[in-house]
Amino acid sequence: MIHDWQTLTAPALATLAERDPVAVLVLGAIEQHGTHLPLGTDLIIGEGLMRALREKLDPALEVVCLPTIAVGASDEHASFGGTLSLPAPLAIATLEAYGESVARAGIKRLVLINSHGGNKAIMDLAALTLRKRFNMRVVKATYTRLPPLEGAIDADELRYGLHGGLLETAMMHYLAPASVNLEGYQAAPLGRLPDNPLVGPEGAAAFAWLAEDLSQHGVAGDAQQADAALGERLVNHYAAKLADVIAETARLPAFTSG
Repeated sequence: MIHDWQTLTAPALATLAERDPVAVLVLGAIEQHGTHLPLGTDLIIGEGLMRALREKLDPALEVVCLPTIAVGASDEHASFGGTLSLPAPLAIATLEAYGESVARAGIKRLVLINSHGGNKAIMDLAALTLRKRFNMRVVKATYTRLPPLEGAIDADELRYGLHGGLLETAMMHYLAPASVNLEGYQAAPLGRLPDNPLVGPEGAAAFAWLAEDLSQHGVAGDAQQADAALGERLVNHYAAKLADVIAETARLPAFTSG
C-alpha cells in the first residue's frame, strides 16, 4: 500500500514501520532552463515521475512517500537569474537530516528519486553517512542514469542534450504543456568533442562545467522535435523503471551492522 508521510498520524507511522516499508523521497531543483522551459522543470519532472510510478507499483508493497525537496544543489546554474541553490554542505546536511528522521521513525529503506544532475554528488555523500550512522539502505535513482527508452532519442542527443534538450522538453510538453514556449528557440547542440570519445560534461570521464559553458542560454541539446506524445512515452518508461527500483529495494536484505 502507498502512504503519504504527512497524512499519517505518529501511531500509524509507527505501525507502518513495523512492516519494513520503503520510504521514497523526490529531489528536484529550481534553476534556469534556457528561454523555453520554466525554472521548475526538474521539480515538475521529478514529481510527475513520482505520480506516474505510484500507478505502476505492486499494491502489496509497503511504500511511504515523503514530501519533495524542491531546491537542490544548482551552483552550475548560478550565473543565470532565477536559479535557487543550496550550498553543497547544506544540501548534504538536509538529506542527512531527512534520513535521520526516517531512521528515527524506525524505517531503514530509503529511495532517492532524483531529477537533477547536480544532486548526484550530494546524494552519494549523504547516503554513505546514513548507511554508516543508521544502517540504512539508501538507493540513489537519478532517472537519466536508468536505461533509456529504446529508439526514442538519438544517442548523441541523449549524451549531449543534457540540459533543456529533447528529453526534458518532451516530458514537459506532457507534464506541463502550458509552461513550454519554443517561440524564438534556438537549438544548442554541444557537439562531439574531437578525439575524446570518453571525455564530456557527463559520462565515463566527465569534466566540471558551468551552464554558460554549454551555450549562450545555458542549455544543451535540440528540443525542436519534442512533443507530448514522446513525453508521455518517456514519463511512462522512466516511471516503470523507478517502480522497479522501489520493488527491488524492498526485496534487498536489511543491513544488520555498521
